[in-house]
Amino acid sequence: MDTQPTFLPEHFINRELSWLEFNARVLEEAQDPTNPLLERVKFLAIFSSNLDEFFMVRVAGLREQAFGGVAAQDISADGLLSLQQLLKITERTRQLVDEQYQCLNEAILPALSQEGVSVLKVEDLDKNQLKTINTFFRQRAFPILTPMAIDPSHPSPRFHNRGLYLVALLHRASGLGPLDLFAVVQLPQVLPRFVSVGQPGEHKYVMLEDILAAKLPEMFGGYHIAHHALFRITRDMDLDQLEQGADDMLRALEARLRDRQRSEAVRLEVQSGMGRDLLSMLLSEENVHEKFDVEGETYSEVYHVDGMLDMTSLWELVNISGKETLREPSFVSRQPLGMRAKDDIFAEIADHDLLLHHPFDSFDPVAHFIQRAAEDPSVLAIKQTLYRTSGNSPIVQSLIQAAENGKHVTALVELKARFDEANNITWARQMEHAGVHVVYGFMDLKTHCKLAMVVRQEGKKVRRYVHLGTGNYNPSTARLYTDLGLFTANKLMADDATALFNFLTGYSQGYEWKKLHVAPQGLHSNTLRLIHEQTERAQQGKKSRIFAKLNSLVDRETIEALYLASQAGVPIDLVVRGICCLRPGLPGISENIQVRSIVDRFLEHSRIFVFGAGSKKQVFLSSADWMPRNFERRVEVMFPVEAPELRRRICDQIIPIYLKDNIKARLLTSDGTYARVTPPNDEEKHRSQQEQLSLTNGVKSKSTTSEASGYNGQALDTSSAKKKETRKAR
Repeated sequence: MDTQPTFLPEHFINRELSWLEFNARVLEEAQDPTNPLLERVKFLAIFSSNLDEFFMVRVAGLREQAFGGVAAQDISADGLLSLQQLLKITERTRQLVDEQYQCLNEAILPALSQEGVSVLKVEDLDKNQLKTINTFFRQRAFPILTPMAIDPSHPSPRFHNRGLYLVALLHRASGLGPLDLFAVVQLPQVLPRFVSVGQPGEHKYVMLEDILAAKLPEMFGGYHIAHHALFRITRDMDLDQLEQGADDMLRALEARLRDRQRSEAVRLEVQSGMGRDLLSMLLSEENVHEKFDVEGETYSEVYHVDGMLDMTSLWELVNISGKETLREPSFVSRQPLGMRAKDDIFAEIADHDLLLHHPFDSFDPVAHFIQRAAEDPSVLAIKQTLYRTSGNSPIVQSLIQAAENGKHVTALVELKARFDEANNITWARQMEHAGVHVVYGFMDLKTHCKLAMVVRQEGKKVRRYVHLGTGNYNPSTARLYTDLGLFTANKLMADDATALFNFLTGYSQGYEWKKLHVAPQGLHSNTLRLIHEQTERAQQGKKSRIFAKLNSLVDRETIEALYLASQAGVPIDLVVRGICCLRPGLPGISENIQVRSIVDRFLEHSRIFVFGAGSKKQVFLSSADWMPRNFERRVEVMFPVEAPELRRRICDQIIPIYLKDNIKARLLTSDGTYARVTPPNDEEKHRSQQEQLSLTNGVKSKSTTSEASGYNGQALDTSSAKKKETRKAR
C-alpha cells in the first residue's frame, strides 16, 4: 500500500552526508586505542578505500549534475540541490581527512614504531640501508619506471585513476632540450609501497615515493630538481546503463571500462607544500575546481594532505608476518548448525532446511554444494547467479567441471558488479570456453540476487535443491562479511527459483510468486504492505513489531511507511550499518523507532526482516537493501525462513545479540549524528560479533572477551531498559 508523502524535508537525513557519517564510524575504529594496532591500520585503509569509491561514484554524479549543464537538478529528500550537497560533502570530508592524518601521524605511526614497525626517511638511513635502497632502485624499480618530461613534443600523459605520481620542476643551465620543464614519474603498482630495508625479522621500511624522489637526479640526468611533490587523481568511474542497442554486452562493457581511464577528474590530492607552479600545471591539465564561489562559500576539489597519499597502501602493513599479537585473534568457522559432518549434503537438505550464518558458520558447505553437484552423476543441471567471485573461485571451477562432465550448467554473470567488472569478464570467458551457458542478465537491470539451484534425478522423480543468500558466492569475503544463507528443498521455493531463472535467461514473465518476493516485480510493494500490516495491527490494539537489519535505508516511501507505523505505535528496531535517511526519535513522527549501526571486525552485510510479534511474526532474508536502486533497478530476492527451529535461531539468538551490543554499536540521534553506546561499569558488556564467534553449535562457550547474551523473547520490545540505553548513548 502506498503511503502519503506527508513528511517534510527536515524529517529526512541527506543520503551523502549519512554515508560520510558511516565512514566516520569506520575512522573511529582506527582511532580506538582498545582495538589491536594492526586492526586500526586496517580501518585507516578501509576508510580511504571507501572514500575513493564515494568520490568515484556519488560525488561524480553530483558533480555532473551541478556543473554538467543538467537542466533540472535532482533535489534530495532533505531539500538540498546538487551543488549544496557538494559544499556540505567537501566540508565534512575535509574534517574527516584531517582526523585521518592526525590519527596516522600522531597515533598509529608512533605506536607502530614502538612495536618494532618503523617507516623511515631516506635521510635517516644508515650505510647498509642506503645500499639496500640503491640495489632496489637499480635492480627492481629503474627497469620498470618511465620518467616523462612534459613539453610541446611530450604532451602530458593521461594520469590514471588513483595512480600515484611524482611531479617535479626541472632546471638546467645548458644542453639538449628546454632549460625548464615539468616531469612526472608514476609509482608502479607492481612495486611495494613500503620497501623493506631491515635485516631478516626486522620491520623497517622506506616509502617508495621517498626512494624515487631521492633518485630523480638519476632519472633526469643533467637537470637540477627545483622541487617535487606527490599527487593523486580520482576520476568519475561510474558506469552508466549500457545502451539497449548493444548486440554484445560483454564487448560493450569492455569498451566502457576502457573509457573509464579517460573520464573526468573529481578530486586532486597533493602533498602539503606543493609549489604553485606544479599545482597550476596539474590544474591546467585537468578540469578540477580549485576555488568555486557559491553563495559566499568556496567549493574546492583540491585536497592538500599532510602525510602519505593513498592510505589504501596500508594493507601492506596490515598483512606483515610475525606481528599476530597486533591483530584480532584468528578464528575457525564452525560446522553449520544442524549439518552433520561428512553426510550427503543433498540428503541433509531434503531432510530439513539449513541456515548458515557466515563467517561464524563455515562457507565450505556452499562451495561443497556446487562441487558435489558437479561430481554427482545423478545431478542433471546447475543454475547459479554470480555477482562477485574470488580471484580463484572454487564455485566457478566447479561450474566448469560440471559442464565438462556433461551437465547442463547455466551461470548468470552480472558484468556490471561495480569495480569487479573486469574480474567477472575473465571468469565469464573461461566458463563459456568450458561449455557453461553464460548469460549476462539485462541491459538496464543489475542481477543482484544470490541464488543457486541443483536439479537431481532421484529414482523416478526429479528434485530441486536451492540455496539463497544475502551475500556473494565468494569464499574470501565470506570470512570478512556477515551474511546468511538458506538451503532448502521446499517445492514451492524451488518452483519460484525455476521461474526466476527463466525470467533472468529468457525474460519469462507472468508467473505468480508463491514464496519469493522479487524486484523489480513487487518487492517494493510487498515491503510496504508488510509494514502497513503492522501499522493496522497497532491501530487495532493488537501486538505489532518491525525489525530490519540492512546496509542502507534510503527509499522515501519505505521511510514514510515506517514513520506512519511509528505514529500508530509499532515498536521498530533498525540495525542499519551504513546510510540511513530516516530520523529516529522525532516527536510525533518517529518516537517508536530506534536505529543502531554496528561497525566491527567483520563488515555487517546480512539483511534480516521480521514483521510481527509472537506466533504471528514473519521472518525474511534478502539480497536487497531498502533503496530505490534495489527496488527498481536490480533483480533482487527476499525469501522467507519458515522452519520453526531456524526462525527461533534468528529471532531468539541472532537478533538479540545484535540489539544488546554495547561495545561496537552506535545509536542514531534525531539530529543525524551517532552516539556510541557506552555501558556503565556495573552493566554487562556485549560485543555482538565476538558473541557470535563464541557460540559453538548453538551452545554458549566460555570467552574472556564477552559471552553470548541470554534472550527472554522480548528483544524487539521498546522496553524501559531500551529507553534507558538510548538516554545513556546520547
